[in-house]
Amino acid sequence: MAFRIHDSVVRGEIDNRVKGVVRGNIWVEGRAEPVVLELKGNAHPDLAGCVLTFTNPHPRVPHRELDSLNPVQTGQIGDLTASRKVRVPSVPMEEFLHWPKGQGKPPTHWANCLYLEWFSTQNGRVVIESADYELKISTPEWRLTPEEEEQRARDAANGMNWFMQQLTEAIEQQQRDQKDPEADWDEHDYEKFLKESDARTDKYMELLDKYGDSEEAEEKIAKEMGWDRGSEDEDEDDDNDRISVEEMNRITEEALNAPPPEPDPQREGIDWIRTEDGDIAHPLRHRCFECAMKYWKLTDELGLEKCEDKDLWQFIFEFQTTGAKLAGALDGIAQDRGFADDAFTVACLKRALDHLHKSQAGLEAVAPKKLLPEPRIAEARRELFEIREGILKLMDEFRGRA
Repeated sequence: MAFRIHDSVVRGEIDNRVKGVVRGNIWVEGRAEPVVLELKGNAHPDLAGCVLTFTNPHPRVPHRELDSLNPVQTGQIGDLTASRKVRVPSVPMEEFLHWPKGQGKPPTHWANCLYLEWFSTQNGRVVIESADYELKISTPEWRLTPEEEEQRARDAANGMNWFMQQLTEAIEQQQRDQKDPEADWDEHDYEKFLKESDARTDKYMELLDKYGDSEEAEEKIAKEMGWDRGSEDEDEDDDNDRISVEEMNRITEEALNAPPPEPDPQREGIDWIRTEDGDIAHPLRHRCFECAMKYWKLTDELGLEKCEDKDLWQFIFEFQTTGAKLAGALDGIAQDRGFADDAFTVACLKRALDHLHKSQAGLEAVAPKKLLPEPRIAEARRELFEIREGILKLMDEFRGRA
């Protein structure tokens, strides 16, 4: 995804007084020296020819990947404007997030938003977006002509196209490594497949982040993702490939009304358990989920801001992600859906294991900081180790069956 740093910004200045060049300095939380911008292109008409200074009046949160943000950003400016229209909450954020369901949608209003986007050779797409900054804009020293505004728009689009090309090449690289779908696949083949899926998801999420979810945006995204085959092909294949709305509704209704599968009672406690909510879950996945939530709640009880310490965040976030990956690998088995290939399950378990190792690394980095009581650190180590052993045991079992 885009490198979004708006929550980490302390203050900044952007200078577009020289045509075709955007220079700037951006001070971020956790760094003494500013991030320096040396970018080609021009701002939108509202900022072209001006110096913009901005300050973030809210508490800052150091970006978790701040170390990878290059101190000098060179490349192409994308969209740079202080008048992007966005909807913002009309009530305090805490009230907005906990708005009662019975009272409809929480109130919002339109506001101007600073949107600073560039495409750097060091970090790809970087975005600063906020409707809360305090802005000061100088008198413009020049104005864009209509022809220059058209060129500005083309340059910004070319920057996005360059970035999308990098993501497309990542997908194509994964495709080149894929085995014939008709051949027998092992866990390594499925790992490559999952990496390709990740690359496609990254590209889609970037497009959604950039263009939003309007009808016009859907068309752009579909074209960029290769889902738009063109009208001629669509007309030719309509009768063969398209399912009627009525048929889709029927299939959906049947799926919703179908009774849930009943797991094998002989495998209770091995492949599945019934949770307190009455749901069916794999015991290892459920244990991981419950443990991750326990430490999430513990940090809340201790008054710790998880996002303010990157190691604490890594411990908690990667623990939760491990649970999500285990759900993808094991919940089908728990519910006795019976369609997962054993080699595919092993590949999914490997991904869960990778996230668990990151959680362990985060915990060990947290331990000397004394953020969590020592008994809870020891307890978390044991939980993570035992879940790790459970994953490795399952991987051996499924490898033996593959």
